[in-house]
Amino acid sequence: MSGDTDKIEVENPNSPGRVQRVDRAKYMAMKEALLSVLPSTSPGLTVAEAKAQLLPLLPQSLFPDGAKAGWWLKGTQLDLEAKGIIQRENTKPLRLRLSK
Repeated sequence: MSGDTDKIEVENPNSPGRVQRVDRAKYMAMKEALLSVLPSTSPGLTVAEAKAQLLPLLPQSLFPDGAKAGWWLKGTQLDLEAKGIIQRENTKPLRLRLSK
C-alpha cells in the first residue's frame, strides 16, 4: 500500500481548479528531464523533438525502454503549463519552451 508521499497533485490548464494525483517519482523524473531539454527562447521544441531528447535522460527503472513516456510527458507538460513554468508557442505543430 503506498502512502500519500508517493503521489503528487498535478493540474491541467484545460480544467482549472481540478487536480489529479499521480506517481511522484515518475512525475519528478519527467519534469526534470523535460525542463532540462526545453529552451527558453522561441521557437522552442515540438513535443516529438522534446520527447526524443528527454528519453535518454529518463531512469530505466521508471520508464523501461521509454514505456509510458508519452503519457507522462503530456501530463507533466500540462501541469507545468498550468503553473506557468513552460508555455506553448502559437505554432503548428505545437512547440514548447520555458517561460521567461
